[in-house]
Parts: sequence; C-alpha cells; structure tokens
Amino acid sequence: KQAQRRTPRSQGERASALCLLVPPNTRPMSKLGESKTNRSQQDDVRSANITAAKAIADAVRTSLGPRGMDKMIQTANGEVIITNDGATILRHMSVGHPTSKMMVELSKSQDIEAGDGTTSVVVMAGGLLNSCSQLLSRGIHPNQISESYQIACRKATEIMQEMSTPVDFNDRESLVKCTTTSLSSKVVSQNSALLAPLAVDAVMRISDPENADLNNIKVVQKLGGTVDDTEMIEGLVFTQKPSKAAGGPTRIVNAKIAILQFQLSPPKTDIENTVVISDYQQMDRILKEERNYIADLCKKIAKTGCNVILLQKSILRDAITDLGLHFLAKLKIMLVRDIERDEIEFICKTLQCVPIASPDGLKAEKLGKADLVEEFSTSDGKIIKVTGVMKPCRTVSVLCRGSSKLLLEENERSIHDAMCVVRSLIKRKFMIPGGAAPEMEVSHRLVEWSKTLPGVQSYCVRAFAEALEIIPATLAENAGLNPINIVTELRLKHAQGQKHAGVNVRKGTISNMLEENVVQPLLVSTSALELATECVRMILKIDGVVPTL
Repeated sequence: KQAQRRTPRSQGERASALCLLVPPNTRPMSKLGESKTNRSQQDDVRSANITAAKAIADAVRTSLGPRGMDKMIQTANGEVIITNDGATILRHMSVGHPTSKMMVELSKSQDIEAGDGTTSVVVMAGGLLNSCSQLLSRGIHPNQISESYQIACRKATEIMQEMSTPVDFNDRESLVKCTTTSLSSKVVSQNSALLAPLAVDAVMRISDPENADLNNIKVVQKLGGTVDDTEMIEGLVFTQKPSKAAGGPTRIVNAKIAILQFQLSPPKTDIENTVVISDYQQMDRILKEERNYIADLCKKIAKTGCNVILLQKSILRDAITDLGLHFLAKLKIMLVRDIERDEIEFICKTLQCVPIASPDGLKAEKLGKADLVEEFSTSDGKIIKVTGVMKPCRTVSVLCRGSSKLLLEENERSIHDAMCVVRSLIKRKFMIPGGAAPEMEVSHRLVEWSKTLPGVQSYCVRAFAEALEIIPATLAENAGLNPINIVTELRLKHAQGQKHAGVNVRKGTISNMLEENVVQPLLVSTSALELATECVRMILKIDGVVPTL
C-alpha cells in the first residue's frame, strides 16, 4: 500500500513501480527471453534430427562385419528378403522422418560411388552424430563443429592415403583377396573361393584403364542347383526356351544370329475396325494371303543365311504364329522368343550386330556370329547359351544359381558387391587393411594432431577421432567379443606403431590385417568417411523445420 501511495519522482522510478505492480507471469517478454526461446526451439529440432538419424544407424549396426546378423524384410506385396547388405535393408525400410531419409540416401550414395561399405557409412555417421550431441551439450556452436569436422575429415583422408599400398593389376591374387574380404560378411561367404575369382575375371574382361562399366556384365538368375554352380560365360545366356513346338532345332553350330524387332504374324489394320466374311471362298483367300505373307518373311530371313532368330517381345499382337513356327522349323532356323526390349542393347554389343526393325532391313551384314548356340537342361527348366562370339567381346554374362529364391537373390547381390570392389580398385588403384585398422589408425593420429590445434577446434577434432572407434567396437560386439577390451588393446597397438593392427573376428583377437589377407579398396573407406562427414554436417546446419501445408 505504501508503494501504491508513493508518487514517483522520475520516469525510471515510475517504470520500476509499474513492474512491482504487474505480476511476473503477465509481464511482456523481453528480447532476451525471445532469443532464449528461439535458441531452445533450434536445439529441440537439432536434437530430434540427431535422434532420428541415430535410430537408423542403430537399426543396421548389428549387420556390420563378417559376424553381422541378417535382416528379414517383408515387402508390401508379401515378398520376403533376407540380407545383411546395408543399402538393401535401408532401401526397403519404411521411414517417415526427413533426417532418416537422409541416412537412406547416404547409404545409396555409397552404393553408387563404391558399391561396398553401405553399412559402415551409416554406422560411422551415427557415431559422428553421437559425438555432435555431446559437443552441442557443452555449448559449442554447430558451425564450429561443422568446420572442425571438415578439417578432420580432410586430414583423415590424407592419413588413409599414407597407409595404403598401390595395387598391381597383374597380381590377380591381391585382387581376389580384396574381393574375398567383401564377400566375408555375406550369406554366401562360404562360397567366396568360387565367387571372388569369378567377379575379378568378369570385371577385368570389360574394364578400361581408368574405369569399368558394370552395365557390360549381365547377371542372369536361374533357380536350381547350388551357389557352386554359378559360372561366367563369354557370350550370352537366355532363360527363355527355344520354340520347338513345330520341331525346330535346339543346337546350332556356326550360328548366324538375327535380332528381329518386327512380328512374324499377319498384319493388323491401323485403326479399330471389323472385317465381315460372307462365304468360305473369302475365308480361304484370307488364310492363303496370311500363309503367303509369313512364307515370304521366312524366305527373306533364310536368304540372308540366318539360322538363329532372337525375336523381341511384342505388345501389339502375337510376335509369331504357329504357321511361322512351322516355316522356321522347315528351314532349320532356331527361334528364341520374348526377348525384352531393354536386353537388345546388351545383345547387340555382345554379338556385334544390328537389330532389324522391318523386313526391308534384312541384310547379311546385320547378323551376329557365334560358334555355338545350344539348349541346356537345368533342374528348373532349360536355358540357352550362346558361346564363341566374335572377338573382341567387351561384355560378359554370369549365370547365377541358388537352391531357393532367397539364396539366389542374395547370391546376385553379393556378386554385384564383389564386382563393385574390383571396380573401386580400378578407379583408385590403392588398397588398405580391413578389420577397422584404418579407422583406429586415423583415430590415433587425429587425437595426436588435435593437441596442436587451438581452442574449440581441438575439442571437436578429438571428438571426431573418438567417434571413429564405433567401427572396431561394433565389429567386436557383433562377433561376441568384449568391445571395451578390444578397442583399448587396439589403441595400445596403434600407439606402439602397429598401424595395420585390426579386429580378427575369426580368432577373437587383435591381428595384423595384411598378414591375415584382410584388405579392402582405399576408395571404399575414404568415400564412406567423406560421405558420412558431409551428411553429419548437413544435419548439424538444420535449425528449423518449415511446414508447407
């Protein structure tokens, strides 16, 4: 009451008196309060983003390494997939949070760039995000963390380059070792003695000095047999059966092959209409014209010297009629029908021929040549092999076998990853030890380097270095070992200068990875580190989510 009766003498006293009379919760918010609320909202968004991304990393973390577990995926149409390939798991995973989708894209980018290390890159990103949240809780600004991570990533890439060894492509054994390391974590790892040399030979046949286009390797899946029945064929493999309903041949020596993109059936009118036949003479005349039309086509084909026809699938009308099959069988011409449109380019490249789009284009110089086209029986039907194609042949076919559909698909994915490893070695001709040896060496060297850096940068680089230890810890954990003991022992080995020391999950100890023949391409490790760092920096820079609806 005394404060109310008192008359303020100045404007400042009047304002302070007003503050005394207004309850605290109804006072207007100051600019300082607004900035605090805004900063709190930014921290909440950043924290939610980091949590969502770490959840994806934790989901695939158990699939890392030779002792990693497999995941069973059930697609929307009821199909079941069993795999431990990070890119395949994340591609089929249903994610809603935008940051989670960034992790899926991160795995996809690694798959495109290197073809291997798709699980490692996501686990590494999860470890870096975990270290980011600790740095943010200390009050370090996201931009400072982001810049320090970029510097640390650049230094880490240099360290990996220093510990790498050049690859001699005349030494096939070293290429097979790299490929075997990639296959060691797959379901078909027990068949790596067959699949690793197969992948190396396939890629080396189609490679250039600087790159290898894997589109020149066609992997054909055929159910039945075992993984050991997988083979490489210098030529073509078709899962379609030859059309022998009319008694056509199933084996042709010195084949002259034509790829036809037109139909061997009676033509239809251009517009929808109806033809009314009033008597039998008109019907006989139509049938006679059809017979003459198809007979002329078959004679034109035979005139070029062609004895094998690859007929493209038609959606407009029947690609060939029974009458056409009859004429081709009489002329001893082998027919393989239902060739897909997207296979035509690969077939033409292999046979060095030109597809024929109309009967007028039938010429002998457009035909491809092969020593033998033959039908083979398998436990799940028949296949056709085209072998002895003209040199130089810049394509290769791989016939992939498996006793079940799940194993067959995993075999195909494993072969693709193995071929990507060889391609990575061609693109960047260096290899480094596996078993988390490069990550531990980079971590040890970065911790030492961080002591020379000033202020906050030193903290951030050290946190980056410690985050890389998630790779050896995860390898040890998935192998049933004690991750703390393994990582501590690894630190000691690398501090003593044993830069090739890594986790030997088979023996459950620390070993020299080069002596154990566990090696991998430099491109896989550097690409994983760079892409993970880039993704983490992008997530750190996000401080708000703007709704569009």
